[in-house]
Amino acid sequence: MDGMDGPVSPVSLDPKLMSQSDREFYEIYDLGDFKLTCGITLRNAKLAYKAWGTVNEDKSNAIVYPTWYSGRHWENDWLIGPGMALDPQKYFILVINMFGNGLSSSPSNTPPPFDRARFPQIAVLDNVRAQHQLVTEKFGIETLVCVLGWSMGAGQTFQWAVSYPDMMKCILPFCGSARTAEHNKVFLEGVKAALTADAKFQGGWYSPDNPPVTGLRAAARVYAGWGFSQPFYWHEKWRELGYTSLEDFLVGFWEGFFLQRDPNNLLTMLSTWTNGNVGNTPGFDGSLEKALASIKAKAIVMPAEIDLYFPVADEDYEVNHMKNAELRVIPGIWGHFAGGGLWDEDTKFIDDTLRELLST
Repeated sequence: MDGMDGPVSPVSLDPKLMSQSDREFYEIYDLGDFKLTCGITLRNAKLAYKAWGTVNEDKSNAIVYPTWYSGRHWENDWLIGPGMALDPQKYFILVINMFGNGLSSSPSNTPPPFDRARFPQIAVLDNVRAQHQLVTEKFGIETLVCVLGWSMGAGQTFQWAVSYPDMMKCILPFCGSARTAEHNKVFLEGVKAALTADAKFQGGWYSPDNPPVTGLRAAARVYAGWGFSQPFYWHEKWRELGYTSLEDFLVGFWEGFFLQRDPNNLLTMLSTWTNGNVGNTPGFDGSLEKALASIKAKAIVMPAEIDLYFPVADEDYEVNHMKNAELRVIPGIWGHFAGGGLWDEDTKFIDDTLRELLST
């Protein structure tokens, strides 16, 4: 870790977003002055990451597992462990935090003049270029066994396969897409409107000590109608998560989830999500289809059966433009959060599929 001898406490960057359990310790990689796709240079840019396992002698056992919208590295832990497909005793697994999530460079931890509302626009391509720099320059790794991720992590997975087609053997994007669909953008506009309508938001210049809580709670309510499927609510499956009424779930799960986040951070990642499209990679002239056709890695693309963000039909279209890809649907009524590690049966389905993919 550049300039440091070991893991650092997350308190050093953004204490309001973190608890103190040992699993949440991570490392920081200094990217230096990092030029973004939007044309702005993010000075003293930093990536926060957690490494599982040990790099083997020939550096052939590395896997990259990026985070998702508002997710932090420890929220990927559910798919990693002894005896699982992502076994740290076998693989060196890098869980890398996205720009904007409050740990890597973000509006909430960047000093002026690019702090808060002045934080620059981040592209999916920027995240992946930064991650590639970490993998190759910090660890000297030139080949990857696999790249995988959920939701926006899936979008980064597709981008890895397009940007560095000869680098990885396989990819497993689940509950995500290579291009953000128009209907998905409509949802994201609702989240944006909720966050920015709060009078306390003040164009993004609110005090960290007095955040726009009403906007965060409203955004949580918008999100609640999309994260899980209609049958999830019809069958009151929130009871299996320990909630005793619909309102208890909306406040306890959804509002509790968003109140841990910084609004400017959420808006930065929302912009990244909205503009996601591997066709924007240099050399493909904006064509999703050409970019997908360039992917060489073996892929299993896994949408959830009733995902309102990333429906099966969208991923079927993308798979049909890839050379060595299979569509495999995660069954059930959990919607997008089938990929979030909340239910054992979904975790097993994803883990079994990943184990199969790694074995080939």
